[in-house]
Amino acid sequence: MRDLGWEDLYLPRHVSLSPEDAPRSESTRASDARSGRTTPEPPRAPEPAHARKADPASEPPQLEGPVPEDPADRAAHLVELGRYCATCERCRLSEGRNRVVFGSGDPDADLMFIGEGPGAQEDRQGLPFVGPAGELLTRIVKAIGMTREQVYIANIVKCRPPGNRDPRPDEVAACRGYLERQIDLIRPKVIVALGRVAAQTLLGNDLALGKMRGEWWLYHGVELRVTYHPAALLRNAHFKRPTWEDMQVVRDRVRELAGG
Repeated sequence: MRDLGWEDLYLPRHVSLSPEDAPRSESTRASDARSGRTTPEPPRAPEPAHARKADPASEPPQLEGPVPEDPADRAAHLVELGRYCATCERCRLSEGRNRVVFGSGDPDADLMFIGEGPGAQEDRQGLPFVGPAGELLTRIVKAIGMTREQVYIANIVKCRPPGNRDPRPDEVAACRGYLERQIDLIRPKVIVALGRVAAQTLLGNDLALGKMRGEWWLYHGVELRVTYHPAALLRNAHFKRPTWEDMQVVRDRVRELAGG
């Protein structure tokens, strides 16, 4: 598959970010705080039939400790972890979700993308990055010579925060074990943090996204690069060229670490 250019990160003109999928901007959040407005909580959707309730007598999957060496065993453990996560009630986000969005992709991927949290369409489908921002992420992946089936995509939190607000510290803490075990089992060579919230959460800082771009970090033993969230690219096309620059560096590093 040929490598594409940053111009290929554009979507058709009719594709835009719907209000229910758009992360709330810092200016909007600040304005709401000053005026006393709050974002209405979405109605609680019924739990899908396949999301069985956890058996109180069953033990949760191990979130720490040795990881199987065999890729097939690690993939099986990842499936088990996802099934258990689908029943999770560790934080308030479980009260308003439709579906848990655990993650998707190659369980033995060299490249892993981590976003902030599910949006409205992801909450309905139970898959990460399936709306307009997800379509753009698919094009970004294609632009570096890969497919979505060759990477793994997950989020900081597995349930949609109401109104697409930032995940709160206790919600992040409740999901942290799931995310880190995903990384343990997948063993990616490179992680890409999509957007400021994901990057700050993973790196434990309050730096602006521009301060985190352009250098390598380390998270959970894996090299990490920070770039813009695809939703930001839909709002501002000027972010597409720097995102492409970030992704070229990521592509080259993945190839180097993979020996190709």
